[in-house]
Amino acid sequence: MSPVTTKRDGAILQVTLDRPKANAIDLETSRIMGETFRDFRDDPELRVAILTGGGEKFFCPGWDLKAAADGDAVDGDYGVGGFGGLQEMREMNKPVIAAVNGIACGGGLELALSADMILAADHATFALPEIRSGTVADAASVKLPKRIPYHIAMELLLTGRWFDAEEAHRWGLVNEIVPPDQLLDRAWELARLLASGPPLVYAAIKEIVRESEDSKFQDMMNRITKRQLRTVDLLYSSEDQLEGARAFAEKRDPVWKGK
Repeated sequence: MSPVTTKRDGAILQVTLDRPKANAIDLETSRIMGETFRDFRDDPELRVAILTGGGEKFFCPGWDLKAAADGDAVDGDYGVGGFGGLQEMREMNKPVIAAVNGIACGGGLELALSADMILAADHATFALPEIRSGTVADAASVKLPKRIPYHIAMELLLTGRWFDAEEAHRWGLVNEIVPPDQLLDRAWELARLLASGPPLVYAAIKEIVRESEDSKFQDMMNRITKRQLRTVDLLYSSEDQLEGARAFAEKRDPVWKGK
């Protein structure tokens, strides 16, 4: 049985990490997840992905230490997209929603941080406990200070303490807290809303955000104005751009084609 299952409905793909007992990720699972998200990225018919965990207790605790003890190398081949298949996936210009259904710690929290939006069940808990074993939470050290206030991110990284969904929401780490039995329904509701929107605009937003991380404001604005970003150039020469203007003028809902 595959540790990764998918459910496809229209333009939405649900990816479930289902590897009992705890949804920990070994090298093989990471490679399968990478292939799954690569296929999602490259499929023109798919617009939004939902990532969740199987069961009710664990979203993902991160790296499978038992597999490591059995020979999986920490610096082994994680596959396309890096650990968990998502956090280093290049040109992921489609929205990804994480539906955190339980414990998300270590690499599991880093995986959730790779999504654009995070929904959490009200019993979900989070931590970056790597510090306690003398290991660095490398991806979280890059991503967490960009998602929540710096001093809070540093506290969590330096202490490794656990925090609950309410605190995660308070600091802006998660978008919404949802009862467990409503978590996936809410994720699908949000995914359908996004899937009804303009995919070329989403792609442009994600590339602009990604490229602007190391750019000065005016430099980035100049690149956008000169259409030096692939997604921006594609958007402004697309049928969708004209359709948006026509639909507004005609006072109707636009029909997005993604081209």
